[in-house]
Amino acid sequence: MKHDEWLASVPAEITGDPLWRMEVYRLALFVSDIAWPDTCKLMQNHSTLGLSDQLYRATGSISANVAEGYSRQSGKDQARFYEYALGSAHESRTWYYQGRHILTEGVTLHRIKLLTSIIRLLMTMIPAERGYKLSEPRESYEVDLTDLLNNVPLA
Repeated sequence: MKHDEWLASVPAEITGDPLWRMEVYRLALFVSDIAWPDTCKLMQNHSTLGLSDQLYRATGSISANVAEGYSRQSGKDQARFYEYALGSAHESRTWYYQGRHILTEGVTLHRIKLLTSIIRLLMTMIPAERGYKLSEPRESYEVDLTDLLNNVPLA
């Protein structure tokens, strides 16, 4: 499913919420939706049955924690949930890498890059809410997000 098609399918009750204005939330919802066929494919192989469950839970947790954090009043409370979302994004990326033997290379790389975009956004949001910098090795989290959203490989 292409990103534009997905956007058109999201109910107005979600797109009309102020939370929808957050790019990280929109991307997290998208990644959890496109993870569904991936998890279904992983479920078909006995060796990756557990991985599929972990992957689906982790991808769904990203948007859920962003939503929960958005609803908090204090910046520190918001940052705590954004940190949970960051952990879930890292976890999701790891599960995708581990599922690469069943998923195609194109699907795996696409999902990893999309999750990296989410990680990059969260890495800028958390310090802004917390009031300090996160210390992580200097890595380039630059990806062509437009290409990732318009060229979504299927499982």
